[in-house]
Formats: sequence, structure tokens, C-alpha cells
Amino acid sequence: MTTSTVTNTSTGTNAGTGTNAGTNTNGSARRGTLAAAALAVLAAALPLTAAPAAQASPADTRGRAAWCPAVPGHRVDCTTMRRPLVADEPRLGGIDVSYAVVRHSRPGPALGTVAFNPGGPGETLIDRAEQVAGALQGVLDDYDLLLLDPRGTGRSGRLPCDVTEAEYRWAPRAGQREVVAECAEELGPRARGYTSAATADDIDAARERLGAPKLVLYGMSYGTYLMPVFADRHPERVEKMVLSGAYPIAFDSLAQSGAQQVSLTLRRICERSGACDPDTAVHDLAAVTERLRNRPLKVTAKLDGERRTVLFTEDKLANLMYEPATRGIGLHPGEPGLLGALPAALHAFAAGDDGPLAALVRGEVEGTGTEDQASFLAVTCNDYVRTWDPNAPVSERRRQYNAALAAADPADFGAFSPKGWAAGQTDGGDNCLNWPSRGTARPQPTDLKNLPDVPVLVLSGDLDTNTPEASSRLSAAQFRHSAFVSVPNSGHLPEMESTGCALEISSRFIRTGEVGDTSCLSRIPPVTVVPVPR
Repeated sequence: MTTSTVTNTSTGTNAGTGTNAGTNTNGSARRGTLAAAALAVLAAALPLTAAPAAQASPADTRGRAAWCPAVPGHRVDCTTMRRPLVADEPRLGGIDVSYAVVRHSRPGPALGTVAFNPGGPGETLIDRAEQVAGALQGVLDDYDLLLLDPRGTGRSGRLPCDVTEAEYRWAPRAGQREVVAECAEELGPRARGYTSAATADDIDAARERLGAPKLVLYGMSYGTYLMPVFADRHPERVEKMVLSGAYPIAFDSLAQSGAQQVSLTLRRICERSGACDPDTAVHDLAAVTERLRNRPLKVTAKLDGERRTVLFTEDKLANLMYEPATRGIGLHPGEPGLLGALPAALHAFAAGDDGPLAALVRGEVEGTGTEDQASFLAVTCNDYVRTWDPNAPVSERRRQYNAALAAADPADFGAFSPKGWAAGQTDGGDNCLNWPSRGTARPQPTDLKNLPDVPVLVLSGDLDTNTPEASSRLSAAQFRHSAFVSVPNSGHLPEMESTGCALEISSRFIRTGEVGDTSCLSRIPPVTVVPVPR
């Protein structure tokens, strides 16, 4: 890993306590709020039901592809380019990769081009161009915006496996591993074409077609993995980077820092809201995990359109805390949402009342999407670092994985058991244990020897349990000149908070390469929490 100097611009709840009332006028605050709302609309819709392949879309009467989006106030250019599926395997053919470019609004040449990725893997962009442009309106006066649907998604040759998000997420862990194996079998040798490195090269091919000498890379969540891969493969093509909800390339596939963050997040929302006792909330969490470990909660809900009984086990609680609980919190601080309702539900469950937790789980089950998980599974199983040798047979992989679990310190998993927390990761733990070694790509190298010396901003929500602050700091440490900003009262992703402050900071960094004044962070309100009886 590259030796880095990290500037800690702000930390914890005291971030930005300096006064700067005149910097952010009411008008700019409102614009920032509207931008955050646009980003929330984008995130709430993701992942989108996959669009048909771009090459099948008819052109309108002006010769423009009918799938090319409209963004008020901006010209949008769209292109489909033919790319090799696997660079060194011509027999596997090619793939059509599509992208849209939202042009800057001011006269004259653009100051640069921002390449944006919202995460996933598997999130699409082209059909959400208006929402993304609304979120990044602070730079679109002078910068063009490149929106590429990663290969296998949306307008770039949708990759099907007939495995929905709901089916995958709510299956028992053994069922999840079976689903992964079935997806790999269906994809066959084509699976090798769906990697972060391939998508990074697609982005660079689009850059070359645009004639842009360099790109400003803006990655969120998985995008904070993809963009460093791009920077390592094409260092001379990077102007600066913004990484939000970040984790390092050589991350911990057991996600131990996330388990620790769950307890810290519960403490923080209780302390800041005054609605619950921090120690009690953490104690209740430990009691609930222990009970679920021995006696799962049965919840009846509609899943993929059918009424089913879901076993809510310790690993499903881990997944609830890891993924949806802190996703996008802060945009509506007056509403408790899932995270704000959890302390009361955990307290009731620990006291023997299953009702509140069962209701939260039922709502989460019925709100899970039905999008195909092929691209998500292919990229994570091809790329992500594992605790086993991908060249080993499955039986040996299992032995290596179990050894890694046994070697882990249970104290590093907070209120969860190592096995329960690791099994809650849909993109980690042992989910890819049955992914075949033949015909698929090798994991992405984790040394990142070629990273450019450019300004990098890393944003982290201080309530985020998916990519917690500890992971984001490790991400920042990958770069020689990085600035780290902790955004209070926000989760995954920090731009989705109610004041627009985080977006204001990232937009200013894109324009100037400097973090600048962060005093607006002190005005981000705490998350509302359902009161817990004391």
C-alpha cells in the first residue's frame, strides 16, 4: 500500500464547529438541499430494472438514440462503443458499452470532465442522468459529466442470471452460496469479462473518444473501489478524485470494522437524540443477536410477489445493520427511518416482544428489489479479496475460511459472533466460496503500485455501518495527498444529508482541489430516534 499523508479535515460530532454563517447563504443552502434530494432519488431507485441493450434502441427523428436521456439546461450526447468482452480472449467476442455525456452549461470549453459511479457493483447511470446532474449541479456549469453504464448493466449489455435481489438477500446463507454457484454456471467463461479492471478500461476508452486529457473521478460506495482501480491502470489520466463511503482495495472481507461500528452508531444516535440510553441500546443488541443465534424469528412477508416465511437469523440482523440501516440516512432527519426505529425494536425484542422488530423486518423484506444480481455477483466474486485461495478446490477453501474465522478475535465483532456477522455480508464472508476458479478472472491486485499523486477527497458518514469511518480512513491512506472529512449524522452515503453541506464540500473540491471551509458540517441535524422506555 502506498505511504500516505492524510489530512483529517474534520472528525466526529464536533466537525466544523467554527462559525461561517456568511459563507452558505439561504439560496446556496437550498440548492444544496435540492441536490441532496436529487441524489437520494437516485439512490432510492437503485438498482434500476435493467434496460434493454443500447444497440436495440431505435433512433428518434433527429438521429439521436431514443434511449439518450434529457437533462434540462444541458446538451446530452450518447454513444455506444464496441469493446472486447475479455481483452485476451477474442473467441468470447465483444460487448456494447454505452455512455452519456451531460455537457456543461456555460459558454466556452469545459474546465474538465467528471466521471461518476454511484456504486453497486451493478448500478446504472444513463437512465438517471437528470438525478445525477441535479446532485452535481454545483460543478455542471463548467464541467462535463460522463455517465457510463458499467458492462453487464442497463444500456451496456445487461447480464442476466435469473437471481433477484430479494431471492439472494433473504435466502439462508447456504442458499446464497448455491445461488452464486448457479449464476457462475450460467455465465460460464463470459464471467471473466465482468471485472472492475474491464469497466475501468471502458471508462478510459470513453474518455479517449471524448478527447478529454484527464478525468475527475467521483466514486460512491463500490465506486470507491472502481475509481482507484482506474487510477492505478491509467494514472496519467486522473486529475483529482472524490471518494464517498469508501473502503480500500485490500479490505477485510470479514468486515470487522463494520461490526464494531454498529455499536458505535447506536451509541451516537442515542446520545445525540436523547431518546435512548447508549449502554442499554448496545446491551439490547447483544441480547438480540444471542437470541437469534439460538432461536430465529419467523416473519411472514411477501417476497418476490409470494407470501413466504423468512427466518430472521443473526446473520440477517447483521445484514440489516450492515446494508440498509444507515443507507442515505439524514436526508429526512425529522423521520426516524429504519435506523431510528431500531433501538426501540431491539429493546422490545430483548424484553420478549417480537412485534416491533418483526414489523421492521417485514417492511424491509417487502421493500427489497427484484433486480437481477448477475453483475453484482460477477464483479464481487471475480475481484474482491478473499480469505481463501481462489485456485483451491471448494473443500480447501472452506477449510481456509473456517481457519480465518477461528483466528479472528470475537471482541472485534462487537455484539455479533464472527460467523454471524461475516455471513451477513452479501459481498463478503463466504458468499463466493463456490465461485469457480476455471474460466473466471483472478482477484484484482491489491498493491496499487501506480496510483497518481493527485488531490483526493474522502468523505465518510460518521454513522455509516457499511463503509465505516475506519475503512474510509484506510481508503484515504492509499493516496499520498488525501483529505478526509467525517460528516456527522450521516450514513452511507454522506452526500444524502438534509443541508447539502457534504455536496457543497465535494463540489468545491472538484472545482479547486481544496476542501476549504467545513463549518457547515456543524449544522447537520441529528437523526430522529423513536423513544425507548427507560
